[in-house]
Amino acid sequence: MRTLFNAEMADLADDLIAMARHVDAAINKTSTAILTGDLDLAQSVIADDEKLDELEDQVDERCVLLIAQQQPVGLDLRTIIASLRISASLERMGDLAEHISKDVRRAYPASAIPDSHRELIEGMCAAATEAAGEVVKLLETRDLNIAAAIVEDDDALDDLHEAAYKALTADGYHGTPQETLDIALLARYFERFGDHAVGISRRIVYLVTGDHSGNRAKI
Repeated sequence: MRTLFNAEMADLADDLIAMARHVDAAINKTSTAILTGDLDLAQSVIADDEKLDELEDQVDERCVLLIAQQQPVGLDLRTIIASLRISASLERMGDLAEHISKDVRRAYPASAIPDSHRELIEGMCAAATEAAGEVVKLLETRDLNIAAAIVEDDDALDDLHEAAYKALTADGYHGTPQETLDIALLARYFERFGDHAVGISRRIVYLVTGDHSGNRAKI
């Protein structure tokens, strides 16, 4: 019975890694799409989001069955509960990538990024794609140094988010109402993407160390 339980737990871990890889691909594609105006790439992100939703449903069903049939306790139960929350965060990260791609589609053939904010959005794309890749590695390895790196990427996203908003109210800014809305939404999408990555890192830190605060991320 324990052998079967261990195999099911391993399958659960693999499902989360598959979700993380999907998110990694989505944010890389949508980042390229928003910077280049590539409509086909944006459309592929939008279409593929359904696959991520299906993976989340698979994880949720597996977790419920594990709890109902195996009645886990201790670390096993905490791992299952954490997996439910991690899958929810990954699904939301995919939604945010989809939102960015929908902004590309709405603005096409023009760019959704005014020249005044291109450098800031480039920085947010870089930080978000880095964080997504690190989430994959974290779920594969549970390396707490990677968890700490995710927090650093989120700090960069927070700083860029603040800078984007400040630029919208600067004296020299003359963007249209639509451009202003686009930047405000894009900055928020990227900032929330980083927040969800941090949430995942903290859950892994807790599973490894027992620390709820996430302060023991770096070893």
